[in-house]
Amino acid sequence: MLKLYNTLTRKKQDFVPLVPGKIRMYVCGMTVYDYCHLGHARVLVVFDMVQRWFKASGFEVTYVRNVTDIEDKIIKRAQENGETIHALTERFIQFMNEDAAALGVEPPNHEPRATQYVEEMQAIIEALEAKGLAYLASDGDVNFAVRKFPGYGKLSGKSLDELRAGERVAIDQAKQDPLDFVLWKHAKPGEPDEAKWPSKWGVGRPGWHIECSAMSCKLLGEHFDIHGGGADLQFPHHENEIAQSEGSTGKPFVNYWMHNGFVRVDNEKMSKSLGNFFTIREILKQFDAEVVRFFVLRGHYRSPLNYSDLQLQDAKNSLDRLYRALRGKDAKLDAIDWNDPDAAIFKAAMDDDFNTPEAIAVLFKLADKLFAGSAKADLLFTLAGVLGLLQRDPEEYLTKFVDAYVAGVSGTGKVGDVRTDLRDEIDKLVEQRTVARKAKDFKESDRIRDLLADKKIILEDGPDGTTWRPWLT
Repeated sequence: MLKLYNTLTRKKQDFVPLVPGKIRMYVCGMTVYDYCHLGHARVLVVFDMVQRWFKASGFEVTYVRNVTDIEDKIIKRAQENGETIHALTERFIQFMNEDAAALGVEPPNHEPRATQYVEEMQAIIEALEAKGLAYLASDGDVNFAVRKFPGYGKLSGKSLDELRAGERVAIDQAKQDPLDFVLWKHAKPGEPDEAKWPSKWGVGRPGWHIECSAMSCKLLGEHFDIHGGGADLQFPHHENEIAQSEGSTGKPFVNYWMHNGFVRVDNEKMSKSLGNFFTIREILKQFDAEVVRFFVLRGHYRSPLNYSDLQLQDAKNSLDRLYRALRGKDAKLDAIDWNDPDAAIFKAAMDDDFNTPEAIAVLFKLADKLFAGSAKADLLFTLAGVLGLLQRDPEEYLTKFVDAYVAGVSGTGKVGDVRTDLRDEIDKLVEQRTVARKAKDFKESDRIRDLLADKKIILEDGPDGTTWRPWLT
């Protein structure tokens, strides 16, 4: 039985879908006015892994990941750039999809854009207004009356008084309560026409929270299985989604809430103000995209993820080892026998709240068996494929980094523009060391290893001989 941690109940629970054999899952996607950063990469990869495991477990999955293409930051950025909102959002949606594809993220079944669902948003607001849960404020906004919804705070686990005590925003005199949140924003002077829609409350645009309620309910129904996103969205975004969705329908909204942990950089919270804010594209200039995916998955999705160049380099070294285990093997995707002892351990780990660190440990166990000549490559290749890993040609993957290293040392900076004499020099030194080891001349063997280490070359001795790889690429 698959178990997952439900943020709503704050405990690990057996997962029971509303419809046997089928799963409906919604994940909060990107607000498209800038490049995706490492936090976005984690959301993309984590929930891609989740939907992959559900499919591998025999479920039919309907996966929805939205795009927020109207919001204050988007309007501001478009005006600063002197371009239309549509031009801005289209460009960054394209960049987002390119980043996701590079990370091996499969497209969701539906990728709705908020601007396509304004009519549905207005319908929810009208339903809330009819039930006395929404009101038109003096400034022209329509707000949700938080204190009139009895269940508010159940996701965050805080009472209204606790939330009020922690309130840090300036008091809005137009609100009945500082915790009330906006459902419909009145149009401001100077805002472009493409940021305005007519409504019974006047010209304006939807608030951020109502967007996800409308898109998820339209595509998945008013009551569905899983809602996911980053831990930063738990409050107030997801709390507000519950309030407005359940307040309008009178039904439970979502059975299981999943939140991935924060990303930290050198043990500090990632933020633009600290100058430790990295986009996916910046990271991919230094590291292969599969290395980034592996780095994300080798940590448990609910745990904090600490980013540093050293951590990425270590992830690369580990991924290299798995690829070397498949090198020269004719591995193919195969039906998984879950009764196989290693496959059973992998499955138990994934069924235990998507414990990818334990699942990846199985991959290394299989790699060790391959190096010892006592395992089949197909199982490693197939289990890794469930996580979206190791699906490239090993020789091509490993050669790519060697070529990048040699090109970098040669000063050209172009992968593929390889100084073959340097490669030959390294190969010759590795061969000389092999001869020294066979002759038990360990002093000479260590001298050559140290010489190669000065060139940032790591040697790895295995049953099939010695291979070399660069430390930095």
